[in-house]
Amino acid sequence: MPPPPHQKPENVLKRAHELIGVNQAPAALTLLHDHITSKRSRNVPIASLEPVMLLLVELSVEQKKGKLAKDALYSYKNIAQNTNIVTIELVLKKFIELAAEKVTAAQKKADEVQETLDATATANIEDLEATETPESILLATVSGEQSRDRTERAVVTPWLKFLWEAYRTVLDILRNNARLELLYQSTALQAFEFCLKYQRKTEFRRLCELLRNHVQTAAKYSSQMHAINLNDPDTLQRHLETRFQQLNVAVELELWQEAFRSVEDIHTLLNLSKRPPKNVMMANYYEKLTRIFLVGENYLFHAAAWSRYYNLLRQSAALVASGQGKKADNPSATDADLQKAASFVLLSALSIPVISTTRSRGAMVDFDEARKNKNSRLTHLLGMSVAPTRAVLFRDALSKSLLKRARPEIRDLYNILEVDFHPLSICQKISPILTKIGTDSEMEKYILPLQQVILTRLFQQLSQVYESVDLAFVESLANFPDPFQISRGTIEKFIMNGNKKGDLSIRMDHATGVLKFDKDVFASSKPVHAGSAAGSAESQTGTVQRLQSTPSEIVRSQLSRLANTLYTTCFYIDPAFRQGQSEARNAALARTKAGAEKEHRDTLARKEIIQKRKEEASELQAKREKEKARQKRLQEQALAEAEERRLAQEQKEREEKRLKDERDRVRKEELKKQIADLKLGANAVEIDVDNLNDIDIRAMKLAQLEREKNDIKERLRITGKRIDHLERAFRKEESAKLPEDYAKQRERDLAAYEQEVAT
Repeated sequence: MPPPPHQKPENVLKRAHELIGVNQAPAALTLLHDHITSKRSRNVPIASLEPVMLLLVELSVEQKKGKLAKDALYSYKNIAQNTNIVTIELVLKKFIELAAEKVTAAQKKADEVQETLDATATANIEDLEATETPESILLATVSGEQSRDRTERAVVTPWLKFLWEAYRTVLDILRNNARLELLYQSTALQAFEFCLKYQRKTEFRRLCELLRNHVQTAAKYSSQMHAINLNDPDTLQRHLETRFQQLNVAVELELWQEAFRSVEDIHTLLNLSKRPPKNVMMANYYEKLTRIFLVGENYLFHAAAWSRYYNLLRQSAALVASGQGKKADNPSATDADLQKAASFVLLSALSIPVISTTRSRGAMVDFDEARKNKNSRLTHLLGMSVAPTRAVLFRDALSKSLLKRARPEIRDLYNILEVDFHPLSICQKISPILTKIGTDSEMEKYILPLQQVILTRLFQQLSQVYESVDLAFVESLANFPDPFQISRGTIEKFIMNGNKKGDLSIRMDHATGVLKFDKDVFASSKPVHAGSAAGSAESQTGTVQRLQSTPSEIVRSQLSRLANTLYTTCFYIDPAFRQGQSEARNAALARTKAGAEKEHRDTLARKEIIQKRKEEASELQAKREKEKARQKRLQEQALAEAEERRLAQEQKEREEKRLKDERDRVRKEELKKQIADLKLGANAVEIDVDNLNDIDIRAMKLAQLEREKNDIKERLRITGKRIDHLERAFRKEESAKLPEDYAKQRERDLAAYEQEVAT
């Protein structure tokens, strides 16, 4: 069956409205879909095709025909992307808006249905007090929740699925097109809001993976015309803003793995960016990192993230105060915000475990290497050159005077844990501070790691005072306020873990309930594994004050102390020794003065060389960028010329096809006329007008003439035969009447003769 003839968009739109008027909306949608996806619609003006597409989108949303809408949108994008981008944006926005309105209406309808059910159930109860038994209340609660779930699954969920598919369809259509990039980013933000509003965690993971694949394919097809260029600062900035919103939504949904992947995406884009990001964006970045690391119980990098966040707040406040920075580009940092951030920097650093939680004696090299790679990866995410340590974080905090800015209880906690030495009262002094921290919902999360640090300090300080101590006495010392109290089993588990990691050396005698500290004077210091981020307490912090040196330290420092004593003795007893030192110092000063001028000249010369090399490097970089821009311009020009040639070739092919169609039409018209002439004759022939290509008109004409000639001959033969029969009949009848006619003729002749003779 041949395809139906192509109709104009105006006629199709009119026919669709007629079908809608007689309640035939599915047929109208099919008609519009066939018209949009038809190849002949590619040459139709966009102004005529746009109303058809808008009506198709409206009908597809009404009937939940997502697949038909997707096919039509792809076809419409291919038709209009080279001529009119605005119409594509209009249609896609309309599609998303209609789907979102349907979801809102479905949610409202579900609420109304649930309210009606609740009101009906309440009206059916005659005596409220008689029915309020524990069993009835529990059953009513469960039944009500199940009823609401069923109502939402039946009414809201189908439209949620449709809206999600609409977002995916629009993002797939808009991907890798620089002219549609703004709509692409705004649609991605709308999809994030959809996932957050309706708590769609699975769809959010798929959305993040979809956007990640789009960025990868963008780099793959960057040479195509109108492809997005991630080297463009504006494009990269828009992608960064989208990824920051993705990170915010991931944290709000508590999808921590997806949040970490979003952080990696942001870090990758930041490395590509030539423009420094805004401080407010980086503050949000570090703040989300603190939450991610806290959930992962990575307290070291959690504290490092807080330190980076505080540094950014302090710099932004200084820029705004000096008038060099805009408030819109910098986070609003008041004194209260800085105090809160400083308190969290100190508290998070204090919560870093002193005893490593990941390494043990004889740890495998592969594990250490994997740990080192992980730390390097996290260090790069924080924008740090080297991996942070507990000691470095404290040193950095003290250099920025965080103790003065932090809250008083956090400052006291630092002094107790890192400065003072009080093994018998450390827990007693810290208990009021833990009580204050426990009242703050944000700081309460640090109490558990703080208890581990407090126990570490307790045993470190006890080991400096006692050789053995009763376990019950230690349990009485490790006394925390409710509800943070720890049991004896927790203390024993902590001791065993410290011995296993190599940070403690304590023997436990369960028979007598006594703890014995290792006092071997020939014991060597514990090695620190390179793969450990925390390291041992001695090697990393070195901040625990001791009342006295241990016997092992006395043995190990014997030679150094002997050398210091001999040096002091020689200094006070031998004047020549002091004179030699004085002369050596004066000679060094003279050499320094003599070489200062030369060193200054060498420094200036080196500075000039460095400056010259910088200028040469900048010129070379400028030349490279200029050459790259020229190559890009030539490539774009070549692509434009290729596109023009392609369009010209397509125009030529369309013109040839039009001429060929015109010739075929004229030929068919002539054939139809000739066929009409053939049908007018007496010997008319039945001809299928729809299959004119299979007909030989010349042969049919010759056959028609031959048939006419034969017909004439047959008619002449029949006519001659009829005349012969008629003549024979005439003569047969004439032969019977000849004698009578002869007699009458003879009589007439005699009469005439006689009359002539008589005259």
